[in-house]
Amino acid sequence: MPLFRRQSLTAYATPLCETVAELPTPTGTEVLVRIERCGVCHSDVHLQDGYFAMGGERRLDITAGRTLPFTLGHEIAGVVEAAGPAAEIAPGRAVAVFPWIGCGACAACRRAEEHLCAAPRHLGVTVDGGFATHVLVPHPRYLLDYAPLPTALAAAYMCSGLTAFSALKKVAHRAGQGPLLLVGLGGVGMMALAFARRLFAQAPIVADIDAAKRAAALAAGAAAAFDPADPDARRQIAALTGGGVLAACDFVGSDRSLAFATAALAKGGKVVVAGLLGGAFSTPVPMFPLKVMTIEGTFVGTLAEARAMLDLARAGEPPAIPIAERPLREAQRTLDDLRAGRIVGRVVLRP
Repeated sequence: MPLFRRQSLTAYATPLCETVAELPTPTGTEVLVRIERCGVCHSDVHLQDGYFAMGGERRLDITAGRTLPFTLGHEIAGVVEAAGPAAEIAPGRAVAVFPWIGCGACAACRRAEEHLCAAPRHLGVTVDGGFATHVLVPHPRYLLDYAPLPTALAAAYMCSGLTAFSALKKVAHRAGQGPLLLVGLGGVGMMALAFARRLFAQAPIVADIDAAKRAAALAAGAAAAFDPADPDARRQIAALTGGGVLAACDFVGSDRSLAFATAALAKGGKVVVAGLLGGAFSTPVPMFPLKVMTIEGTFVGTLAEARAMLDLARAGEPPAIPIAERPLREAQRTLDDLRAGRIVGRVVLRP
């Protein structure tokens, strides 16, 4: 029986280990994809740790329902190697893999929002994913043509790109009326900057505590960059924008980042929160009607949005971020670098 290699989670809060398993034979509509690139996302760090920080000493345990050893990784691009008899797809096709797969039967799935499914089959999150040489996908509808985009970029688009694209769509109306503020310049924030440059007439302004990331954003076309730790940053944003921004996206998702984003809003402004760093946020309730403020959460995006994002990326120079490639065996080093904030852009693994 042929075998395939994986970088596996064998226990929570411990380093990944290489394991081998029998290569699955696809049945029915299943498709076996030989992985060429898999991006490493900050949510992989949370999954390895086994929890999300909820503020103070509180933690949201996310270890249930996952059989170990488990394969992380959800930003996948590869080549179709084999397909079940009911899967209408030919071997050899280069595809990006939409990983946010639902049960197909619940209300969220019926309204084409599989990413919000209550019983999800998300690759690399609830079922084995892409830190491996192969991955099994339940249906060819989740396999998206990405040519002529680079393989590494196509992989990164399946989470960081999609999360950024969907978040920007949620502030599109307001972003057309003034500069957009992007808080957090990790892989998702940098992807949002790249897409915002294509979607909106005005270049966005950005904020990050890391000077190297601010410099990278300015080099990528940001109109201005601010340090949220600077006590004068909010006043500077107000002066630049004539009173504050109407739209902001928080790609950090901490108490401090959200406090900074909401403080930078003008009346009628909206913050979309995509980051998952953790913490607890509070604000006086009267501020919602007095400031006419909206705070909305977002989680990756739909299959339709993934297709629209790829169409946009192919229509001219593709929105891109700094991407470094590493061999699959360096999955743990990459998680450690992400945890320590040492990565600008994205790292993708190469089996």
